[in-house]
Amino acid sequence: MFQALLVIDMLNDFLTISPERVSKIIPRIKELLDFTRRQGLPIIYVNDAHLPFDKELRVRGSHAIKGKPGSQIIEDLKPQSTEYVIEKRTYSGFFATDLDALLRDIGVDTLILVGVSSDGCILCTALDAFYRGYSIIVVEDCVESFTEEGLKIALHLMKTLCGCRIEKTADVIRRVRNNIL
Repeated sequence: MFQALLVIDMLNDFLTISPERVSKIIPRIKELLDFTRRQGLPIIYVNDAHLPFDKELRVRGSHAIKGKPGSQIIEDLKPQSTEYVIEKRTYSGFFATDLDALLRDIGVDTLILVGVSSDGCILCTALDAFYRGYSIIVVEDCVESFTEEGLKIALHLMKTLCGCRIEKTADVIRRVRNNIL
């Protein structure tokens, strides 16, 4: 198995919208990023970069407008020059992006998902990954939603609809270290 870490929508706007919920996952994501970098695994940031007329904005309100400060990755989790950044205009990281082609080019078959929002972009990305044949691990202490109910429902749906493994950071680190994902 060859894994990649997908960091989804850890953007300034989401930190502003729900600072208490989003800020609590930053230390765990940072820990997982540091570990993944030491292991030499690919890290891919998948980020909203909306145009002002995107359909999603009618439902979720204006956020992460391409080129604006709110669409930038939060300072504590900035990508390194060797890491990938994929922009998206919908909930899914796969829809109308080069994510699938990139993952296949670098030989990835297992995705480790972290970020926000579990009941939006992470769920939709997981569904699309499932239908493309990827194994998926959702790091439950590295994902968040804007409500507790949204988080619980999304984790349940990802597990039951996509067969996602729901694990804690420490378990993912142990499994990657021991090559037993």
